[in-house]
Amino acid sequence: MAHAVKGVVAAGRGAKVSVETILVPDPGPGEALVKVQACGVCHTDLHYREGGINDEFPFLLGHEAAGIVEAVGEGVTGLEPGDFVILNWRAVCGSCRSCLRGRPQYCFNTHNAAQPMTLADGTPLSPALGIGAFAEKTLVHSGQCTKVNPKAPAEVAGLLGCGVMAGIGAAINTGGVTRGDSVAVLGCGGVGDAAIAGARLAGARTIIAVDLDDTKLRWAERFGATHTINAREQDVVEAIRELTEGNGADVVIDAVGRPETFQQAFYARDHAGLAVLVGVPTPDMKLELPLIDVFSRGGAVKSSWYGDCLPSRDFPMLIDLYLQGRLDLGAFVSETIGLGDVEKAFEDMHHGRVLRSVVVL
Repeated sequence: MAHAVKGVVAAGRGAKVSVETILVPDPGPGEALVKVQACGVCHTDLHYREGGINDEFPFLLGHEAAGIVEAVGEGVTGLEPGDFVILNWRAVCGSCRSCLRGRPQYCFNTHNAAQPMTLADGTPLSPALGIGAFAEKTLVHSGQCTKVNPKAPAEVAGLLGCGVMAGIGAAINTGGVTRGDSVAVLGCGGVGDAAIAGARLAGARTIIAVDLDDTKLRWAERFGATHTINAREQDVVEAIRELTEGNGADVVIDAVGRPETFQQAFYARDHAGLAVLVGVPTPDMKLELPLIDVFSRGGAVKSSWYGDCLPSRDFPMLIDLYLQGRLDLGAFVSETIGLGDVEKAFEDMHHGRVLRSVVVL
């Protein structure tokens, strides 16, 4: 039986999104039907609307979500109706070369639901990141459901499904930030502020926030930044060096994803420091560095894909930290909105007026 629900659809490149009736099938083998309770408005959804991911329109947008399992399909174990879950887009396969080598956080063979969700006329929808959670219900692979403590409100728990996890993971998992480290974060939107929060959790001594916007720099201080740099007013590399005894930071995280910011990250790190790219570049961007500088500086350059997270390990742990009062996930939520407000939320996000808008259903 198909479930007729409301969902937010991007019909074509650059077109405004609309709320449509969509049909969600009952779960088949390995699948789960989830009643979505909340879903964050992430920049990736805007990339989908703009055709920046691919051109497989129409898209059912939304992926940063939490909700309640309504039904599971044949063969599903460890998950049952009534479970409170965060949806993830890294449902590890367990059998690829990364998984078999004990590195499931690098699995590139992740699972999605096999059955399509459709418009009322039968047109198949492409769910964003295999999730499609700007909808009252969605169909996912059971491995995309990570059970967490139901005491956490859905509007904060769902943020771990993408942006907040990407930032925290960039600091803790990819960057390996530890006690006494100095950390600089370039770009203080949701992902950058999450990286700041992650560095604080890990015990970093100096946490430097860099942005072009003073409002965002004030937001960064709430998450643990000890120093701020307005990149319009100061040379970023020199300013970071001045705040780190002339050495550069142990870890520099680029949460913007542009060639110029990554060059800043590369040169603002200590001589054996680490530059981490977590901001998403566009396919046409190219990076040029003198190879002698790469050779002579030591350290490392890494990309952080989904914060190198393992949802089954990281989501429950971070929810526990939230419930203990050690991780303020609620501070990321600028506003709660309805399905019909997603287009305005895209505009507010584009202009830097919000940290995170969250659709509550």
